Amino acid sequence: MTRDVTTEPFLPASFRPDSGDSIVGPAGQVARRAQFDQADRVATRWWTVRPGVWCFVGNGLSNQTFIEAPDGIIAIDTGESVEEMADALAMLRTHTDRPIAAVVYTHFHYVAGTAAVDADHHLEGYPIWGHEGIVGNRSRMATETGPALRRGIVYQFGLELPLDGPDGVVSMGLGPWYRNPAHVPYTGGFRAPTQLVSGPTTTSIAGLTVEFTPAPSDADDSVTIWFPELGVAVENIVWPTLFNVFAIRGESYRDPRVLIDGLDHLASLGAEHLLGTHGPPISGADSVADAVVRSRDSIQYLWDQTVRGINRDLSVGELVEFVQLPASYDSTYVTQQLYGLAEHHVRQIHSGVRGWFDGLESELFPLPTAERAARLIAGFGGPDAVRIQARTALADDDLRWALELATWLVRSESSDPGGTGAQAEDRGLLASVLRTIGQRTTSANIRNWCLTRARELEGVSDLARFRRPRFSIGEIMAGRPETYVHVLRVMLVPERCDGVDVEIGWQFTDGATAGLHVRNSVAAPTDGTGAAHRLELDRSTWASILAGRTSLDEAIESGLVHVRGDADVVRSTLACFEHPSLGGTA
Repeated sequence: MTRDVTTEPFLPASFRPDSGDSIVGPAGQVARRAQFDQADRVATRWWTVRPGVWCFVGNGLSNQTFIEAPDGIIAIDTGESVEEMADALAMLRTHTDRPIAAVVYTHFHYVAGTAAVDADHHLEGYPIWGHEGIVGNRSRMATETGPALRRGIVYQFGLELPLDGPDGVVSMGLGPWYRNPAHVPYTGGFRAPTQLVSGPTTTSIAGLTVEFTPAPSDADDSVTIWFPELGVAVENIVWPTLFNVFAIRGESYRDPRVLIDGLDHLASLGAEHLLGTHGPPISGADSVADAVVRSRDSIQYLWDQTVRGINRDLSVGELVEFVQLPASYDSTYVTQQLYGLAEHHVRQIHSGVRGWFDGLESELFPLPTAERAARLIAGFGGPDAVRIQARTALADDDLRWALELATWLVRSESSDPGGTGAQAEDRGLLASVLRTIGQRTTSANIRNWCLTRARELEGVSDLARFRRPRFSIGEIMAGRPETYVHVLRVMLVPERCDGVDVEIGWQFTDGATAGLHVRNSVAAPTDGTGAAHRLELDRSTWASILAGRTSLDEAIESGLVHVRGDADVVRSTLACFEHPSLGGTA
């Protein structure tokens, strides 16, 4: 298609023909220079923003912020673990010995280290402020879509990548690490908010006026925190990169229109200091205003132009060519493509606005992936012809076409999601294309994803364990019992339960009950109280079964589980679920 304007004013694709911009880093990593610049920007550093306001950047993926108030210190966000927060508190104690008077959460992602406050100098019964949706969001992350979310995190944040060499991690884009290696074993210490925010709220915390304003961003429980007496805003909507409308790990739709509302509110504050959940603080009213407005306008641009293209009846493939950020957005890191990519955000906006179908006729009833790939290969003259074209495209830096061709080869040969059944030659070819893209992209997410996938294709990394349910005993014991019974419904194998009509109840020793009624090839959640067949057990035993530490049969034989009703019916029904501890294969 032909654009309305020339391509020159627009930013180039995230990866482009080799221009010498890929360099070797201090640990031997090969990546675009922009990724190393971003790693320096989000590196570990303690910032004194103004007297009594400190921000610890790069202690993990997120920041910890501390605000001095008349009655003590307000701690904002507690990171991914008790160890992470303990490090931040140790740094704080080199500047002040005043007690922690309150904890505040910007959103649910970085709240796992709060227990570290209990071991520090704090006021008795300190309040914890946060949005009313935080507890529910944390529970959701660990249950039904848990395998997909964990797998996405592994890919996006490069958790299986080495620390050095060509594939070595450079940064996460928002911080140096997903989790700081120095913080092993990453002990969880979440404390639920005791003071809930559901709408705009003005209050006094530790003697300081604080205004909370809900500002949905990458989480629907995000809030902007404004300290008018200090001119300080703490927020989760201006990032040290173009805001991520789409997360390649897979997340719920992030509506840009809602984000714009939060950015408009932030701009209206006239803050002198802007402290984000990620990245370095920004000081000076003009600098803050510029960062907020540019961030806001980049999101509006992507939304408006995507909708403009949709109204013109452009397919998704045409949209990502039609909607490209103007070059002016490359003038500041807050709108550079250093984390996610504009073209992926365009796809996500289309999906959020219109759904998966974009009007492209062939997408209405596409062939199954493997069959489509096989037919395309045959039409191109067979596998050898496609391999030649793919290698030629790779050598010519025609990376999009090389990626398409190499993907056909692997997907036509293997139904395994990991592609391990494909020929080694074809897996290696696809891995080479992905590694080249990873070394050329500006995006930390894309580099991590491509290199992780390349290493899996080469057999260096085995990620099969991230394609099946995995539960931790700690998560189960911290959650509601019925949550970790009802989650089985997304593991039901329909072929195993044809004609089954059985309800099984769970009776826990603490009085909690839950149930599943297997019928019509679904497992309908119940409270279990009327079930003819019941399991009587304590929560720790169920946690051990779900976590794969023991099997249902072993627990029954040892007396940890008592079956009321027909034990054979219970066993055969639970074997319908895709969980080896229940008698079904994974």
